[in-house]
Order: sequence, then C-alpha cells, then structure tokens
Amino acid sequence: MRSDRRIGTILLIVFFVILLASCQKNFSEIEEPQPAWIADAVFYQIFPERFRNGDPTNDPDKKSLFGSYPHDTTSEWHISPWTADWYRLQPWEKKNGKGLAYNLQRRRYGGDLQGIIDKLDYLKDLGINAIYLNPVFESPSLHKYDAATYIHIDDNFGPNPGLDQKIIKKENPSDPLTWQWTSADSLFLELIRQAHLRGIKIIIDGVFNHVGITHWAFLDVKKNGPLSHFKDWFYVLQWDDPKTPEDEFRYKGWMGVKELPELKEDEHGLIAPIRNHIFAVVERWMDPNGDGNPSDGIDGWRLDVAEMIDHDFWKLFRLKVKTINPQAYITGEIFWEDWQNNKLMNPAPWLKGDEFDGVMNYQWAALVTRYFIDQKEKISAEAFVEGLKKLDQRYKPRFRFQQLNLMDSHDTERLASNITNPDFFYDKGVSPFNPQCQIRKPNAEERKIQRLIALFQFTYPGPPMIYYGTESGMWGGDDPDCRKPMVWSDMVYEPESVTVGQQPKKPDSVYFDFDLFHYYQTLIKLRKSEIALRKGEMKILSFDNEKDVLAFLRTFGDQQILVVINNNPHSQQLELEEIADGQWKNLLTQEMFKSRQQKLKIKLAGKQGAILKKI
Repeated sequence: MRSDRRIGTILLIVFFVILLASCQKNFSEIEEPQPAWIADAVFYQIFPERFRNGDPTNDPDKKSLFGSYPHDTTSEWHISPWTADWYRLQPWEKKNGKGLAYNLQRRRYGGDLQGIIDKLDYLKDLGINAIYLNPVFESPSLHKYDAATYIHIDDNFGPNPGLDQKIIKKENPSDPLTWQWTSADSLFLELIRQAHLRGIKIIIDGVFNHVGITHWAFLDVKKNGPLSHFKDWFYVLQWDDPKTPEDEFRYKGWMGVKELPELKEDEHGLIAPIRNHIFAVVERWMDPNGDGNPSDGIDGWRLDVAEMIDHDFWKLFRLKVKTINPQAYITGEIFWEDWQNNKLMNPAPWLKGDEFDGVMNYQWAALVTRYFIDQKEKISAEAFVEGLKKLDQRYKPRFRFQQLNLMDSHDTERLASNITNPDFFYDKGVSPFNPQCQIRKPNAEERKIQRLIALFQFTYPGPPMIYYGTESGMWGGDDPDCRKPMVWSDMVYEPESVTVGQQPKKPDSVYFDFDLFHYYQTLIKLRKSEIALRKGEMKILSFDNEKDVLAFLRTFGDQQILVVINNNPHSQQLELEEIADGQWKNLLTQEMFKSRQQKLKIKLAGKQGAILKKI
C-alpha cells in the first residue's frame, strides 16, 4: 500500500515537472522571435529588372511587352541604356510623341537572375544575409505584379526565353503533375543555392490578390466565357456577347486597374480552386525536389496587398508554409495608411501568431520621417518616443524583433529624395512631375541626415532592410522614379538632369558613393557582431525636446549598448544620466568614455550619433 502511494506520489511529481517544463518551453517559444533567424537578419530588397543585366542575350523584346501598360507594341522600341540619364528621352522614345511618364512604363533595362547571382558577393561584402525579391514570376510588365503564371520564373530573367515558352506550352497549368522546369526556373534554383552557400536567405513576393491580363486562367475565361472552367476565379461583371462587334467583357480589377484582374474570394478568403492552386505553387518553390527537405527552396514570402485578402486564407497559408518549413518567414504588406478611413492601419490582427511573422513597417518609416527629416511638420523627441511606444504596444513583445524596418521601397520615394523634400510626409507625392519637389542629389548636410537615420535603423529592434542602391547613393521620387537602374562602381553614368515639372538645373553627377557604402557596411557589421543590437531589449533613457536629442539602451544579458542621437544640426555637449559606471567605447570611432556617478558626457557634431558599448 505504502509502496503504491510512494509510486503514485513519484508519478505525480514527474507529471508536474513535465507539465512545468512544457509550460516553460511554450512560454519561451511564444516570447522568442520566430523564425529563429529573423532577429539576426539584414535584408536587401531587389527589384530584379533594375538590379543588374548579367546576360544581355535574354533581354526583353518588343513582343514581350504585350499585355502591359501602356499597351504600345507598335512604336519603335529598344532596350534602354543602363547608364543613360533617367530623365532624358532616347531617340526612339521621342518618335512616339509621348512624354517621360508614358515612356518610363515602356522601358526595359534587362536586369535578370544572372545579374543577381553575379552580385551575391557584393551583397555578402556589404553584410547582407537576407534578400527580398520583388516578383519574379512570368509577367509582361517591368514590375511583375501582373503575373501570367505563378508556376514559372519570367523567361527574360533566365538564359533561354524561347525554349522556356516551348516548355510552358506543353503543360496544363491547372494540373501540377504536368508542370516542368524551365531554364529560368532552374537558374532561380541556382540563385537560391548560391545564396544559401553564402549564408543568405531568399524571400519572394507572393501576389495572390490579383493577376495580369495575360494570366492563363484569365485568358481562358476571356476566350471561353461562361463555359470556361475558370469562370469563377474572377469577378466577371459582364460577359461578352459574341453576336456584337463590341467587346462587352467587364471584370473587377485591383483598385480599378484593368491590367490587374482580381481573384475571387468567398467568406473565407480566396475560393477553394484558387487556394489549392496557390498552395501547389507554395510547395513548388519552398520544396522544389518534393523530398520534404526545404533547404533547396525559398526561405519565405512577402505578401502583396495582404489586407485585401481575408484572414481565414492567411491562416491556412501560414499552416501550409510552416508545415513545409517551420523556419520560413512570412511578412505582409499591410498598407501603412487606411485610405478609406483616413487613419493609420493597425497591423495587430495579422500579428497574433496565426498569420504573419511580421509586416513591412511603413508606419515606423513615416514616424522616422516626421522626426529626422521634416521641418515645418517636424515632431519633438518626446513625440517621437511616444510614437515608437504606441507602435510597439500593438503586438506581443516578440513581434518587435520581427518587423521589417525599411525607409524606402519600390512603392515610395527613395530615402535620399525623402530627405531633400521635407514636409511632404512619407510616401506623399515626392515626384519629378511635381514642380514643388526637388529631385536632385543630396548635399553633404542631407547625407548626414541619411547616415543618422541609418544609425537609428540599424540599432533599433527588428531586421533592417535596405532598398537596392540606397547604400550606393541613389535618389529618386515615388514610383516609377524610385525604380532606376542600380548605380554600380564599374559603370560610368551620364549626368542626370531634371526637366520634368521643374526648371532646368545644373546636372547632377551620378556615381557609386563609396563613403556611404562603407558607412552602411560598418553599421551592418556592428549589428551582426553585437547580439544586444539584434536581440536586446530597448529602453529609452532620456530625450530632450529643446536640444533635440535622445538616448536609448539595448541590453542582452550583461551586454549593454548605449545609442545616442543628436538630431540637432549643431554640435552639442551632452550629459547623460542613469548610465552604469565604467568604460564605454564608441564602436564607430573607437573613442573611449568613462561614466562616473551614473553620468556620462559626450560631444556630438550636428546630425550625428554614437553607438557606445560598455566594456
């Protein structure tokens, strides 16, 4: 009897120990950033058509433009010279009698996958360990958000466009058993392999709200009308009457854009046939060999216009993705502004742990703009700190290490042009077609602002992301001006003149900015070498509205990093309080400081910051 009781007691104790361990494990899993690599990531966004032309033999031809705006495949057309003045019309462009805005949409520069592979070592040298690629699937446009298929990589990104088209014609796109691998597909898998060899992750754009007018299912609907097997994939408003000469076919396009037919949803998101097709696509690119080992596939997804698809779909999407690769990263493009209700979008509903791992942190970028860049609309240090707290309080603590912290992208003005145009607020019409804007090369003082913003970006919780060319000094207004060909150090560029919407001015010289590149390289190296900058908790220590300064601490275990920001254009002597006594080393300059009686004195030049490590 006593023996039985003793055994029962022991079993009960073992049960509670296991239960406690399980609870601790679950709690740890909830609090730790997921996937495990994301807090260590430094992202680089690549717009493939404009990054590097590594293989001129696969360049687009005029026929490949069919189906893309402005639907001009008859006017004279040639590949645009990579190093030409962006604002100067080429001779063949002048012949069509249209302006710059029209011709920018027709331009192709020949960027491709080989160009990205060729520059992986450049990215490795910069310190990048994660790449976000804008859409790479077959599409007639320069931006590729109007997919012709999700099954294949764009043939002009691969080595043999002609062969790829022949392969595609043999498939049944609705039957995964017939899908084959084109030369472009194979080169994309080689890109993944080469990136992984260098310790670089790859995430790609998933555009699942809409497709293009050359998409295989849409073409079938347009051809066969109500008899099409895919008639329920789209919002058809009116069928064509074959008895009349007019084309009465009408359908719903994303935001009213006819080039982007919207995919149909029910009360649970994308309808089952579309959902099943997309999930087959997810498997194809996340586990290309189909052997259950995702190491040869992509490392995650960036999801376009994610708030326009029902939550139920994204929950199933997450389940599908994480089943294939639990360490895949899912980030959503949640518009930073709710256009319909004229207020900031709250990303919290997507960040509960059952949909996305993070979002593109546009609201953070807007707040940074208001504090570091704006002048008349500038907010105080206190308002900036309060704004950061409000952003942070909307989701669980672990998500602060999972937001994609960016300052510019393919959808916004470039950071440099954001700086040269204060008070336009963020993503609000900075354009060469706006006569109130200054689309020019930043001066030395404005570059100081860019460096200070970069310092803040790379010392803040959450993976930072660089838009291609920001590190090499590129500038440009909002789309399409932010999509210029990459500025490389091995190319000689024409000076750039702005004559659209502005008075003619002295041309700006265009060249690779080595000093700026090395500064970003230094910041990345510091972030990757200091775990406190990647995973440490953040505590605001002080801010001063009058001096326009702030200081915050990043701590991880016994490691401490003190970040001091002088947002004032003038040099200042600062005295910080509540600083642990001891030696502090400025990791940017190697200068040593000593804190006594919990006070530390430091002098900073105007628009300068310091990253101090406790020794």
